[in-house]
Amino acid sequence: MKSMIIGGIILIIALLAGTYFVAGDAFNGDDYINSLTMLGAAAIITITVFTALKYVNQMKNDTASGDLAEEKWDGIGEYRNPLPTGWAIAFIGTIIWMFWYMAIGYPINSFSQIGQWNEETLDYNAKFEKKWENPSEETLKAMGQSTFLVQCAPCHGVDAEGIDGKAQNLTKRISKEQVVHVIKNGSNSLATAYPAGMPPMMLTEDADIEAVAAYVAGGFKGEQPAMYAVCAGCHGVDGNGIEYVAPNIRAYDDALVTAVLKDGKKSNIGIMPSFDGRLNETQQKALGAYLRSLGE
Repeated sequence: MKSMIIGGIILIIALLAGTYFVAGDAFNGDDYINSLTMLGAAAIITITVFTALKYVNQMKNDTASGDLAEEKWDGIGEYRNPLPTGWAIAFIGTIIWMFWYMAIGYPINSFSQIGQWNEETLDYNAKFEKKWENPSEETLKAMGQSTFLVQCAPCHGVDAEGIDGKAQNLTKRISKEQVVHVIKNGSNSLATAYPAGMPPMMLTEDADIEAVAAYVAGGFKGEQPAMYAVCAGCHGVDGNGIEYVAPNIRAYDDALVTAVLKDGKKSNIGIMPSFDGRLNETQQKALGAYLRSLGE
């Protein structure tokens, strides 16, 4: 027994040394929480080791005694020994602790850094929306530029002309290649704002596709191709779109910008991810105002 106790003490020292070696830099005089954590670790290690030694010694030296129960399984009987007092207290204590933790001690009822951050963010957003409830067009453009540089410039570039052709050039409303791609492949990426989407190959003749694409990409200038009538049924004769049917293909209006930010966008050069929840309503309007100013 004496050798087991000595071995247990050595094991405890080794485990504590290993714990301190791994996380020792966290224990200093400036943060008592970490010191309490180390003290708790020492208590757990000590109790665990000596409990294990107790039962190992008991298995080696104790002999069975008491009255056998009537039930036997495969000839193996079981003594009617009372529950160990320590085990019974620990079991009942665990049940009591469970109800306390569920009713009072669970962290959602206490302070949390995440909860504080959420409250401060909501408070800031409320103040932001109140302050900029009715901003002027110039204010929206300035705010939109700041938003663009933070959220959009990593892909579209600080000049909004795209980076290595991997993101759309936003200084132009739409390119001929993009129009051709949408006509041939359709578009259903803006499903929230325009649930019907656009089926592919609304136009089938290459000459018609080229003529319509050139007209739309050219800013609706010049003579309107006859086959643009197929597009006008949803996008309108002037290309300004129809609410819940088809987006504006002439300018970056607020409805289109909001739809792209919410659902993302698929195009001939790649896929833009959704920015849903990252910008509030005022920031979305500001971004639209700034994008429209680029065309000016």
